Amino acid sequence: MTSRRFLQLDVFSPYPGAGNPLAVVLDAEGLDEAAMQAIARWTRLPETTFVFAPEAPGSSYRLRMFSPQKEVPFAGHPSVGTAHAVLEEAVAAPVDGVLVQDGIAGTLPLQVDGTGAARTIAIRTPRASVAEVAQPNDPRLQAALAGWSLGALPPARMAGGRSWWVVELRDEATLRALRPDWDAIAA
Repeated sequence: MTSRRFLQLDVFSPYPGAGNPLAVVLDAEGLDEAAMQAIARWTRLPETTFVFAPEAPGSSYRLRMFSPQKEVPFAGHPSVGTAHAVLEEAVAAPVDGVLVQDGIAGTLPLQVDGTGAARTIAIRTPRASVAEVAQPNDPRLQAALAGWSLGALPPARMAGGRSWWVVELRDEATLRALRPDWDAIAA
């Protein structure tokens, strides 16, 4: 069995255990999807990223990211954390202050300012768009929305790297009284 070095980061925090956890495998060449998924499951972190040599013209590196359950097209803290790791480990260098990450969500620029502890990294997220509008009695949403007073707009599934449902509620009082059924929402 081949071992792979990985970094465990606390993204958005200078203190161990206080940031968003992330594992980064900087040399992922030769790993297939099943192996990456197994590593992501093993780390037990919200996301694990895998860095490959760039393929797209002008990109600094190619990135794939996985949750313990599946591959994820895009997420913010893994993108920023991976850029930090790539810079710290000299895998890639910014050109005119920009790293270019190539992944499932497309080619995304990351603005890099400063170095070391003073470094800031900003990313423009993929543009979200409406992927689907739900019908009023969509069985996928019935349990999750049971008892909610909805507004005039139908629920819509948005896509912008990850996918999520957006629901308009009738008013602020409905929002404040809301007690989501997280199990139904996850289903």
